[in-house]
Amino acid sequence: ADMFANEEGGPEPDWVITEREQFSDFRDLNKDGKMDKEEIQHWILPQDYDHALAEARHLVYESDVDKDQKLTKEEVLDNWNMFVGSQATNYGEDLTRNHDEL
Repeated sequence: ADMFANEEGGPEPDWVITEREQFSDFRDLNKDGKMDKEEIQHWILPQDYDHALAEARHLVYESDVDKDQKLTKEEVLDNWNMFVGSQATNYGEDLTRNHDEL
């Protein structure tokens, strides 16, 4: 109700319809109409999804201007704000340490 108060007879916004579909198709695994502890755990920490790998791929995809799958110092510096805000760099902390690979 904080995000959407359904008015009698009024249409639901598209995002509500999408969320309902996501819930019934992917979140409510046992189809009982609610999420139990295991379903919430699977949603928050899915076993088949590597967050670090996904974030690293995102950083390379967004920053690799010449699309050679390698980041140059210039590409990283040109996109510094993306790296500083990334979980992969621990929100910029890892960028302030000396790294031989950089």
